[in-house]
Amino acid sequence: MIKLAISGCQGRMGARIAQLAFTDRKFTVKTLLEHAENPKVHETINGIPIQTQPAGLKGCDVLIEFTTPEATLEHLKVCVQHKVKMVIGTTGFTPAQVRQIKRASNKIAIVFSSNMSVGVNIVFKLAELAAQKAVKGYTVKMTEAHHIHKKDAPSGTAKTLAQIVEAASGVKVADIKSIREGEIVGDHSVFFESAEDVITISHHAKNRDIFAKGSLVAAKFLDTKKKGLYNMQDVMRYHLSAPCVDLQTREIERRSTLRVRKMHGRSDVIKEVSQALL
Repeated sequence: MIKLAISGCQGRMGARIAQLAFTDRKFTVKTLLEHAENPKVHETINGIPIQTQPAGLKGCDVLIEFTTPEATLEHLKVCVQHKVKMVIGTTGFTPAQVRQIKRASNKIAIVFSSNMSVGVNIVFKLAELAAQKAVKGYTVKMTEAHHIHKKDAPSGTAKTLAQIVEAASGVKVADIKSIREGEIVGDHSVFFESAEDVITISHHAKNRDIFAKGSLVAAKFLDTKKKGLYNMQDVMRYHLSAPCVDLQTREIERRSTLRVRKMHGRSDVIKEVSQALL
């Protein structure tokens, strides 16, 4: 079992992550963290007392962090000290703070992503493909919408999307419109507009489960790592490749008796099977 710590356990994301983790046999929730000023800090969750000091991270395997940059960096130091791996979903870091996370990944394994949703990470790939193809004659604009409690704007996801599009196309994103309204979980759209048409790639989050479940998948991924900096693309490749290879291989063998040779690298098998399917 993975001994899990959850920071911001009384927040929107932290509370849902805790609920899901308690029902997942891969985890035993060991530590719940919350800042001292939270009015619910003296409560317990499933019999586990909420702690306010990061010293409680000692003995944990993985910490999932969806809080503030300042709290995340404070916990990062303790995680490095006690060799606790981290899933960081916090956004709003400065470049200098990101460098601190990168340095820490030389000592512990970290999944650091602006968005833990599998669906959003599919959108990242779709946006990259569109940016590669729709270069000439297109301008790129984006919109993102979140609840009124979200502090950073544009969102970390919007910034990541812009970076992906700009790297793939060489064209700067013309505008990112940020909306803070009601209790919107998260909406992101990329518009590639020419004189003749508009290509739109969008993602709408119905609830926070997509982020919570993604962070737990990331924690399981880290159970296989000692150190290094990873993102959700790495997590998706690892967790989705094995079942994909098994199903595809059985289908190919059934139809054409294709043999997939045994290899040490999983990516080589995926590549061979994928080529055979094309």
